[in-house]
Amino acid sequence: MRRFAAIFSMVLLGACSTQRPGELAIDRSIHAKSQNSRVEFLVLHYTAANNQRSLKILSEHNVSSHYLITDHPQPKVYELVDESRRAWHAGVSQWFDRTDLNSASIGVEIVNPGKEDGQWAPYPQAQVDTLITLLNDIVNRHQIKPHNIIGHSDIAPQRKIDPGPLFPWATLASHGLGRWYDPSKVASYQQEFAHTGLPSIAWLQSQLTRLGYASPNSGILDKATRNVVAAFQMHYRPTLHNGQPDAQTMAIAKALITP
Repeated sequence: MRRFAAIFSMVLLGACSTQRPGELAIDRSIHAKSQNSRVEFLVLHYTAANNQRSLKILSEHNVSSHYLITDHPQPKVYELVDESRRAWHAGVSQWFDRTDLNSASIGVEIVNPGKEDGQWAPYPQAQVDTLITLLNDIVNRHQIKPHNIIGHSDIAPQRKIDPGPLFPWATLASHGLGRWYDPSKVASYQQEFAHTGLPSIAWLQSQLTRLGYASPNSGILDKATRNVVAAFQMHYRPTLHNGQPDAQTMAIAKALITP
């Protein structure tokens, strides 16, 4: 009996010494004041596929997003990845000095075919209304700043064009969801440029960098710079997004920075 008791005691001690952290009784009743969300960015995409195909790709393939909004008459919202986990939606990306946007962002995919037969597909109003409701909830919980509500083309202008020029950035901004400019300032700067001439390409590249874009700083209007300009135009001047830095494009860039 004594030998059995000794063996039993050793077993108990061994069990205690190998207890895993997950089995501890952790007291979670006290919460530190000094903390905030790890989420800093909200990245918006179109799927370039229909509802069924989009859902299959984002749930079964080597790509994902936190949310998917369908284009049904009454759009349905799927949560495919918990917000506490990293979804694979941004890829190689940069916004300001941050790279690997997947690590600090929430990705929202919107069912939209993109460009078909030379025409961009619009976003139905019901889908936009659903998006605004979803974004308001996400932004309020994570306190995401307006300039960090961005499109895939903003963070990867050399390889992505979604959510495209018909995405309703101005409408979102009117609901406090994103950065926008003062039209009167843009008109004033356009008049200024009409008298003084357009600023240099180096100036525009610097402005785009200050706005968050990964822009070259070569002072030359090369292909990479045109891609960044086109991404900027799709977001803020979607009626003409040819990558050519005209007076209105430069005026918008200046208006977004100048208080």
